Amino acid sequence: MSDRLLDIYDALLLDLDGTVYRGGVPVPGAEYAVTAARADGVAVRFVTNNASRAPGEVSAHLTEMGIAADPAEVSTSGQAGAAVLAERLDAGAEVLVIGSDALADEVVKVGLTVVRLAGPNVRAVLQGLSPRTAWADLAEACVAIRGGALWVACNVDRTLPTDRGLLPGNGSLVHALRVATDQEPVVAGKPATPLMAESIRSADASRPLVVGDRLDTDIEGAVSAKLDSLLVLTGVATPADVLAARPHERPTYVSADLSAVTDAASALEFTAKAGWTVGTDAGGLVAGGDGDPLDLLRTLCAAHWADGEGPVDVRPCDDGAAAALSALGLSGQPIG
Repeated sequence: MSDRLLDIYDALLLDLDGTVYRGGVPVPGAEYAVTAARADGVAVRFVTNNASRAPGEVSAHLTEMGIAADPAEVSTSGQAGAAVLAERLDAGAEVLVIGSDALADEVVKVGLTVVRLAGPNVRAVLQGLSPRTAWADLAEACVAIRGGALWVACNVDRTLPTDRGLLPGNGSLVHALRVATDQEPVVAGKPATPLMAESIRSADASRPLVVGDRLDTDIEGAVSAKLDSLLVLTGVATPADVLAARPHERPTYVSADLSAVTDAASALEFTAKAGWTVGTDAGGLVAGGDGDPLDLLRTLCAAHWADGEGPVDVRPCDDGAAAALSALGLSGQPIG
């Protein structure tokens, strides 16, 4: 029997929003996966691009949902952003924080001074997600950045998965400042390396597995760091997104949810799977067979990724493929 993911990797670097929970609701399979990992001696790190809360708040939130967590197991983009600033600024330098009080606390912890208004002594702007951020806050950041302040964004996620659906993420507000300043920020969170590197160090891992729901942050970050990754379909990415993924956004494995960490690694890989056939014609890919829809997705990706990228038309040639493609949100009616 093929080795399970938990037999291969010594740490799980778990994204939170859309992977472990959505808002205040745990994602199915999350508690099971965390419990199984700890039982097998695999380190768990909760690695979040959301900078709105402190590690202690995140761990308390997880524990309330039935997923026991310690603050030391949490790595946030707020911590990574503060660390980036500490490397580049003199002790005590003023930092304009656009974000939560928890983000401001991280700046204080690294020996820098927090301000909320632009001024002549502001040396940097640190921007993280907060539901209280308003136009006036962005205006202060705009003044500081245009005045030459270093701009660090904790993350650039355009959306935030919640129990109400996708809501604006920090990246949407970062984009507003890009347009207003004609500048680009230094990014601390995924897909950039500072947050990933800190979580690996914290876990003392030699072969970690990155797990997340977004191709443009979690998976791209893993590819950039040359780490294996598992994409779960419980948040942002859809099967159509996976099929169209560019090389730097392609995961090693895909599954419905986190419970797959106890599955055989070979079952989750992007290879031709039993029960499915995929061919090509002038219009794109043609699928046939019957079985697990996710196995069809893995088979389709293996065929398409071999010599292409981007969107591709997929058509079924029988009822089994039509049903599976419908379940994946990829389909039309059988042809032939």
